[in-house]
Amino acid sequence: MKDWPVHARIDGPIVMIGFGSIGRGVLPLIERHFQFDKSRFVVIDPSDADRRLLDERGIRFVHEGITKNNYRELLPPLLTKGEGRGFCVNVSVDTSSVAIMELCRELDCFYIDTVAEPWPGFYFDKSASTADRSNYMLREAVLEARRRKPGGITAVSCCGANPGMVSWFVKQALLDIARDTGVETVVPSTREAWGRLAQKLGVKGIHIAERDTQRAKHPKPQNVFVNTWSVEGFLSEGMQPAELGFGTHETWIPANGRTHEVGCGAAIYLLQPGANTRVRSWTPTAQAQYGFLVTHNEAISIADYLTVRDGGTVVYRPTCHYAYHPANDAVLSLHEFFGAAGKRQDKIHILDENEIVDGIDELGVLIYGHAKNAYWYGSQLSIDETRELAPYQNATGLQVTSAVLAGMVWALENPEAGIVEADDMDFRRCLEVQRPYLGPVIGTYTDWTPLTGRPGLFPEDIDESDPWQFRNVLVG
Repeated sequence: MKDWPVHARIDGPIVMIGFGSIGRGVLPLIERHFQFDKSRFVVIDPSDADRRLLDERGIRFVHEGITKNNYRELLPPLLTKGEGRGFCVNVSVDTSSVAIMELCRELDCFYIDTVAEPWPGFYFDKSASTADRSNYMLREAVLEARRRKPGGITAVSCCGANPGMVSWFVKQALLDIARDTGVETVVPSTREAWGRLAQKLGVKGIHIAERDTQRAKHPKPQNVFVNTWSVEGFLSEGMQPAELGFGTHETWIPANGRTHEVGCGAAIYLLQPGANTRVRSWTPTAQAQYGFLVTHNEAISIADYLTVRDGGTVVYRPTCHYAYHPANDAVLSLHEFFGAAGKRQDKIHILDENEIVDGIDELGVLIYGHAKNAYWYGSQLSIDETRELAPYQNATGLQVTSAVLAGMVWALENPEAGIVEADDMDFRRCLEVQRPYLGPVIGTYTDWTPLTGRPGLFPEDIDESDPWQFRNVLVG
């Protein structure tokens, strides 16, 4: 058994909203790395499927769903019980992150989540415009909450593997590229300095490039959506429009691409679902691959964070988007789902650590366009190592839950930071906390581009003058 460090003490209550695959995985990490009063640890979930894990530990369980009508009644007594500042760990679906975050700040309680989640109905609201159903607008709501009440007790928005950890990878990768290309630099200490570094390096864009090779003992049954993490979460974001931070080097926008009329202006969206939009990308194990351009908060936040302005004019911004190849069973599940015109399968199933034979979740950032072409930096966590490191989760889950741990530690060490995104946090400290749970963390260069091997047997509408144009990345 490893002698795990205790990073901090949580003086007040801990309220965990949600006890699905991520909640179950976060639980043992909280137990290992924090001192806290177990009598004031409460878990809230509408399902009691895994209640035994809490009963065994003597942790209180509230068998109820958090709703727009009850959250202001249910949460305050739990978060303010006894002395000290409470900590709300929101790892649920169908609960408004902004609403709960603002309540926690009113109560002087810490807050963390892994996604900017809305109340039920948002993702599949046919009366709403495509722009209104975007992650861009969900993020803008968080930023507006920060503008309304700057400073104060720390609330960490969108701090899982991605969004979250990948923002810390980007910063380390930029420093690696600077070192390897002979660009002298000090570690930037401001948002503007990070943007200037990316600009100086010639970075054109960033793929959140992921390949999940975890395989189940039994093949996917028909009419069952199988995934290695939340099916509800995947389908919700997968049916949002494909979204990407849009770089200043881009010369072309798809015919169905649209810009936003409000907000930071860092992203565009396509009039098609992200989980049915393919892009060309690269990871070390798979090498060249297709991924899905599923909308994610980090695609917008990273592009926004690295934007350089001259006065009010944007002079530099990298393109940034997710390029996700999920586990093979999830790919088949998506194929079945879209083949049925978006009708969800009758059953859903998340593969746990006991059902998986082998495989890794290779999750990192592919930073491209600089002097050494492209650099992938990230985690290659296997299911075998995950079993040794922590219970109740697969490799995909541990990359998320360990980022939640890092975010909680950072919040307690920086208690008056206000509302922050992962990009705003100390990447070195967060990775220091998280690194023991990530398996091999590697950086590797590649000479691959989206034009490698093209054009082939058929004519293609490509831009051969610049391999890293989004025109070349998007699969027609």
